[in-house]
Amino acid sequence: MRDLIPWESERSLFSRPHLNLLDRFLEDFRLPSLFRDEETEWIPALDVSETDAELIIKAEVPGIDPKDIDITLNNDLLTVKGEKKKETKEEKENFHRVERHYGSFARTVRLPTEVKADDVEATYNNGVLKLVMPKAETSRVKRIEVKH
Repeated sequence: MRDLIPWESERSLFSRPHLNLLDRFLEDFRLPSLFRDEETEWIPALDVSETDAELIIKAEVPGIDPKDIDITLNNDLLTVKGEKKKETKEEKENFHRVERHYGSFARTVRLPTEVKADDVEATYNNGVLKLVMPKAETSRVKRIEVKH
């Protein structure tokens, strides 16, 4: 929508003082990829957090059937793979802008601590995949009281 209102894009160029002028100019500008088709690969955003007892990973994978998500844990490497299938319609549409990504994805992250692989729980709700991984006993922080 900003592209249709020229003064809005000019105003927003200078409304973010934390970015330098070139970063602000290039913020929404993307060059086409020379080595891959943008419809065949995209990368979902991941959040990795932890509590005293577990690691929690959330991945944004909207529009994907949970059956099409493959999760593997190999030592300390967690890999999430899947595919977002493109919707096809019989009627012809004239697109002015296409920003939604389709195709396969794969994300691999190194876990910051050991987890109990057999107790990992995965849930999917409103386009967010949530993995709850209990920490292994060897990686839990144990408090030791000093006796005097």
